[in-house]
Amino acid sequence: MNIDQFNDMKILESWNKNATSWTSAVREGQIESRQLITNQAIIEAILSRSPSTVLDVGCGEGWLARALAAQNIHVVGVDAVPSLITQAQAAGGSDFRRIAYEEITANTLQIAVDIVVCNFSLFGQESVESLFKAIQELLNSPGFFIVQTLHPMIACGDFSYQEGWREGSWAGFSSDFIDPAPWYFRTLESWVTLFLKNGFRLLEVREPIHPNTLKPISVIFIAEVASPLIR
Repeated sequence: MNIDQFNDMKILESWNKNATSWTSAVREGQIESRQLITNQAIIEAILSRSPSTVLDVGCGEGWLARALAAQNIHVVGVDAVPSLITQAQAAGGSDFRRIAYEEITANTLQIAVDIVVCNFSLFGQESVESLFKAIQELLNSPGFFIVQTLHPMIACGDFSYQEGWREGSWAGFSSDFIDPAPWYFRTLESWVTLFLKNGFRLLEVREPIHPNTLKPISVIFIAEVASPLIR
């Protein structure tokens, strides 16, 4: 097992342990940045492309899928964490399925949608790179790939601005959260490169600004297929 596989395992272990706490935090509005800006920012980014169908990869407890379904969009939400999918299914509102990223990359999902969205759900290195290679096969033509993630300039903190694995933290969350997961830090340039080398053309890069700090809290990439990948 290499370091990427080991860290991917730790990521899943952490989310399995914290699924209930995460569901409560999301549904009770405990995460300030989401309430202030990032939730609405990803909804607006998706609606700007007028989709009929959306695949929410890493859907968690399902809030985004339910919000889009309220706009008469058919949404399939997938997540690798069984207890999160159980919470999503219990709340209803969309088609929720427990599917690991490895199953998506193996083309077992058998779905075609107008938009694939990953909203704060890309934490690994090799697993994320493999997922990017599989996205085109999930899209109608034309179709869009939308990703929201922490803004690299802010997420970098006091560390050097270089790609690499970082220790996780639940700073700012309640004491109910335990065993934070590691995550793979990418620079803005490396995110752009990841889209381009997998056959996507970036249409927009949005930087939602925190209304209090006036600094970018996240970055949203909106991309379309530029050229089919040769496999």
